[in-house]
Amino acid sequence: MNYHLKKILLLLGDKFKDHILDNGEHYLEVNIGDLATKLGFSDIQEKFKNVLAVIPIKAPIDGMKVRIDGRTFVDYGQFDSGIAVPGYVARESGLPYKLYDPNNSMILNFS
Repeated sequence: MNYHLKKILLLLGDKFKDHILDNGEHYLEVNIGDLATKLGFSDIQEKFKNVLAVIPIKAPIDGMKVRIDGRTFVDYGQFDSGIAVPGYVARESGLPYKLYDPNNSMILNFS
């Protein structure tokens, strides 16, 4: 279990809790490495610098959108909060998760 990774994932879940829909077609991405840098977690910022958390949302937001094939998210784990991450990240976090079951077609929202 990685304490700082776990803390980041729990913070994201809390930050977006009112906007998350577990099986939402629209989603946001948050860079875990960038967030680690902002929070001062230097021990994980490099390891997760290109890792994106998927945050499925209830409704689209203003801004550009791109349609993505849901098969992009093969072997992703989804936490109780609704946030999904690559399987190896979910395993390393130590948090309970299930296999993420995305829609066939997803819409990435850029804010």
